[in-house]
Parts: sequence; C-alpha cells; structure tokens
Amino acid sequence: MLPSRIFFDDFMDDFHKEKQTGMKMDIYEKDNKYVVEVDAPGYKKEDIKISCENGYLTIEASKNAEEHEDRKYLHRERSFSSRETRQVYVGDIDESSINAEFKEGTLTVTLDKDEKKKETKYIDIK
Repeated sequence: MLPSRIFFDDFMDDFHKEKQTGMKMDIYEKDNKYVVEVDAPGYKKEDIKISCENGYLTIEASKNAEEHEDRKYLHRERSFSSRETRQVYVGDIDESSINAEFKEGTLTVTLDKDEKKKETKYIDIK
C-alpha cells in the first residue's frame, strides 16, 4: 500500500518552497510614483537599511536577541537573531527622490518614476 497523495504533496512542498520571510511586500503605482509597502514586524527603524542600485531596491532588516544579565531563564522561545533581505526591480526611477517612512511596523518607500523618456534603439540586421 502506497502512502496517500496528500502525504507526498506536503513532503515534496518542503523541497520547492522558497525561504519564507516575515517581511511581506506590496508594490503599486500611484500618481506617477511607485509605492513599496513592507510589513516588518518586530523591527525598529534603526534595524532597517534601504539601498537602490541599478534599478534594484534592496531592503535589509537585522535584529539580534536582547541579552538580560539579571534574568535566569527557565524556558526561552523568543530569543533569536534574524536577518532578512528583500530585493525588487523597480526600473527607471529618480534615485534622488526616494522617501521612506516607518510607522507601526510598516515601512513605506516612495520612488518617483524617471521622467526622461528612453528612446528605443533599433538594431539593423545584416
């Protein structure tokens, strides 16, 4: 007797899942701008770094567990160190106009689209 198909589906999913991240991201366009909203639960503004290079927006968050010398833990599950990185291609943007705000666990990054129209370059076939 073979194990049920459900067992194999669940078992094989573990091999194909991408690394799960606590930082969930939404990206939308509004008023000629891109808006990136990232949930960053458990992080403070100081824990987050944002960079933009060659059209890629990178958001990194890192946090180390707090140590308390005056405590003797009997059981501890909330001790952790974490580092999460999210990167998304946003294309042609005005990198000098990037704004970021962190409020109530949500990071909002606003990026102005580059107003310069890029000309399409056609290549002659010989």
